[in-house]
Amino acid sequence: MRAPARSWLYVPGHKAGLIPKALGSGADAVIIDLEDAVPAESKDQARVNAVTIAKDRGNAVDAPEIWVRINQAGSPWHDDDVAALAGSAIAGLRVPKAESVESVRAIAEASRLPIQLILETALGLLEAPVLARAHPSVVGISLGEADLSADLRVGPGGLDWARGWLVTAARAAGLPSPAQSVWTHVRDLDGLRASSIRSRECGFHGRTVIHPTQIPIVNDVFTPTDAEVAAAQAIVDAAQQAAEDGSSALLDANGRFIDPAVVEQARVVLSLARHDHVSS
Repeated sequence: MRAPARSWLYVPGHKAGLIPKALGSGADAVIIDLEDAVPAESKDQARVNAVTIAKDRGNAVDAPEIWVRINQAGSPWHDDDVAALAGSAIAGLRVPKAESVESVRAIAEASRLPIQLILETALGLLEAPVLARAHPSVVGISLGEADLSADLRVGPGGLDWARGWLVTAARAAGLPSPAQSVWTHVRDLDGLRASSIRSRECGFHGRTVIHPTQIPIVNDVFTPTDAEVAAAQAIVDAAQQAAEDGSSALLDANGRFIDPAVVEQARVVLSLARHDHVSS
């Protein structure tokens, strides 16, 4: 079983030479983009490249997860994207500008693939709790912050409330913690780290990235340290021992009372700790 992906690297689908490099970049997941990064005249070639990779590599255990961001519903390329990738061996589809339950259900039924919804408009954000439950094939939701900021007419610091709403909608629907949207200042790696640390504290796990230099930082931030893993394991072990002893009181090494919520959080840490990493 794979650990949840930390880094999700976008690669333009029409640039066939970049896709193998992306797959070898160290990212946990690679998103072959058929949408924003691809000019109209290259959409068909991008789709062919994505289908070829799906057949050649699929979702091999020793490879990064392969996702494809299709073109939005209503665009000239959307139906062909879904039809070409339907039932393929990729991990799933990323659906941009999701707004309509009916559209989400249609994509899910036609593709027979897991889908992640990208909420990029005020309407999509407002409907987040409904969209998250639109179909059993919906396995995640995330924000497209550039488009969303434009639609909401907010500045760079104006989306904290939207991020909190997204995390709440995802977890209320039983979905995994969402991945944070891209950090567009590619050369500002310190800013990326600070932003990623804050997003982890606010309930996100992982981040989409647009350049390989961002991958190590994102992987590091969203990997529990050895100290965090040891502390979590100690809590889980103590809870198990208390249960075996029939004790209702559970204290950690410092005498702090540990309730079931703390034990569950410790289990979450352990579930995220299956990547090889250097402790920090």
